[in-house]
Amino acid sequence: MLNRRKLAMSGRIMGRTRLSVAIALAATCAWNIGGAQQIKLASDTGKGAEVYVPIPGFDPTSLDKTADPCNDFYKFACGKFAANHPIPADQPGVDQFYALFNVNTQALNGILNKAAAGGSERSADEQKIGDYYKACMDTDAIEAKGVAPVEPLLNEIDAVKNKEQLAALAGKLQRVGINVFFGYGEQQDFKDASKQIASVSQGGLGLPEKDYYLRTGAKDIEIREQYVAHVAKMLELAGSSPDKAKKDAQAIMAFETALANASMGVTEMRDPEKIYHLQPIATFEATLPGMDFGAFQDAIHSPRVSEINNATPAFFPALTKEVHATDLETLKAYMRYQVLTTSAGRLPKRFDAENFDFYGRKLEGQPQQAPRWKRCSNSVNGALGEALGKVYVEQYFSGDSKAKMVQMVGDIEAAMGRDIDQLEWMSPETKVRAKEKLHEVANKIGYPDKFRDYSKLEIKPDDALGDARRADAFENDRELNKIGKPVDHTEWGMAPPEVNAYYNPSMNDINFPAGILQPSFYDPKQDDAVNYGHIGAVIGHELTHGFDDEGKKFDGKGNLSDWWTADDTKKFEARTDCLVNEYGSFVAVDDVKVNGKLTLGENTADNGGLLLAYMAYLDRAKKEGVDLAAQKDGYTATQRFYIGYAQNYCENSRPEQVRNQVLTDPHSPDHFRANGAIVNQPGFAEAFGCKKGSPMVPVNSCRVW
Repeated sequence: MLNRRKLAMSGRIMGRTRLSVAIALAATCAWNIGGAQQIKLASDTGKGAEVYVPIPGFDPTSLDKTADPCNDFYKFACGKFAANHPIPADQPGVDQFYALFNVNTQALNGILNKAAAGGSERSADEQKIGDYYKACMDTDAIEAKGVAPVEPLLNEIDAVKNKEQLAALAGKLQRVGINVFFGYGEQQDFKDASKQIASVSQGGLGLPEKDYYLRTGAKDIEIREQYVAHVAKMLELAGSSPDKAKKDAQAIMAFETALANASMGVTEMRDPEKIYHLQPIATFEATLPGMDFGAFQDAIHSPRVSEINNATPAFFPALTKEVHATDLETLKAYMRYQVLTTSAGRLPKRFDAENFDFYGRKLEGQPQQAPRWKRCSNSVNGALGEALGKVYVEQYFSGDSKAKMVQMVGDIEAAMGRDIDQLEWMSPETKVRAKEKLHEVANKIGYPDKFRDYSKLEIKPDDALGDARRADAFENDRELNKIGKPVDHTEWGMAPPEVNAYYNPSMNDINFPAGILQPSFYDPKQDDAVNYGHIGAVIGHELTHGFDDEGKKFDGKGNLSDWWTADDTKKFEARTDCLVNEYGSFVAVDDVKVNGKLTLGENTADNGGLLLAYMAYLDRAKKEGVDLAAQKDGYTATQRFYIGYAQNYCENSRPEQVRNQVLTDPHSPDHFRANGAIVNQPGFAEAFGCKKGSPMVPVNSCRVW
């Protein structure tokens, strides 16, 4: 994935936590929105509102011309970015992705304000997006309702008399996006990509991942203490006495710690072979004594299934053991907290503020919550992305942009074909299979051919939480209804306005929503050199994901299949080990280093994608008679290409956000994505006249693709 962030509004700061196993895999096979995204703030319109303008594809204001590009290319390309872009109080950081995210959010907000104004001429989709936004923005109505919107669920939890009732209640909660106990969802069968199957996986944690519960450093202990205090505060706000809330929070922490101990780590979860265990449903149910899994499936609106992918088989016996060992009142308090934290953004301000204080301020270092218009605009995109996206595409994505992207994708795929032919380390046998897979990659650009039908989703202009719950249930039912059905290869996994891109190994497709095909990533005012460095590297990144340490395990049909010779696999792993060691040496913040194994897929994609974009640009420039030595803005074409790439990652991030990213995210922090790839590029030294042995041109470099 290009971008790790889900910049929308929900109870938790980062979005809903429903299962996606291939899912977890497909999400990592995307291009990360670097450390954080930033915006240039223009002068206002006179109404006191923020006005965001795009950062151009070639940004001379970020260059530090006093820096030697051969010593630190990031400092040269981005050295003035942080000074020019102080971190706004409502963001965890600033980079090119946040810049475009804010510009796009502003565009969406214009669409939504018009739709919310009403009128008989509104289409059915405009009614839904306008009323969803209107309800979300009506904080007076939200305050007036108090906790009444969540009382039905809280009352159901309170009414539980025994643990046998938990399965059905867990299904009901998960259907509306509330993360309890474990994850359940739909995925393509890893070993038969024509099938859509049910999948279960570990889940149920309130902290970002398992090691937050287990690490022993002072900062980790502090975060756990803050989390317990936060859980207690949320329970107290909902009516518990301070003493009971504190006791329940400590018991919830003990329960979640037991689940964390049984969970796989974020690095292990990247391996598709470790998260694929297809088994008869009876075999799975045997690991859940005392739980009526059929009742869970009925409650979550899943078809009953005969087989299931048990992605994390060690987790479920431990879950069952802990549920049996934990008193019912603690389990009820645990579910109550999950309801509150997921609902916080549409509850009175005291809940919203407390939830942000922990997940935003303490975990991410963000001083202030984003203004409500931003959060509600992106919440509509999360709930009704293709309805909103259809209008966005009509207004902000021209046909010329799509045509240019089609050309660039073709150029970069052709470059990868040549690259495969030229590899000295790969055998002819494996090269044939690699090119077969390459030629089967499907390209999705801008928006889907057919937009999603939301006609059965009820949206009301005065029911903020109800709208969110119904939207979650609608999406849940849509996804689970795919189980046992033919795969729809036209389906998109992202809404058109998203500032992101991704590769899906089971679909074997690369996807570039219209939202990222805007300045600075694609700037129609810039020349090919800059655009191939920017969006061309993104295209190459996603394409390379099909051949990174995860993607290489899937064939051209999307099946988990070993199509490599043993010797080629050995050579491949030796080359990826080079990247593991390179990135693992980078100190991100304090004493926390980049995890070279966790970030391997993204680092491989950055390195390979940049090389493919450069090869494609040189070929395009030759066809069009471009003089590579001619200067524009003071730099040659090849220099502008590398500057364009590095400026994808100009950033200014808070240390808390960087720490959280390094511990949980498969993408390296921005600075290291820029320099980490540049040092391995064979064309860079000539472009900038750097000598072998200089910091940016090491004697020994890493090369996979």
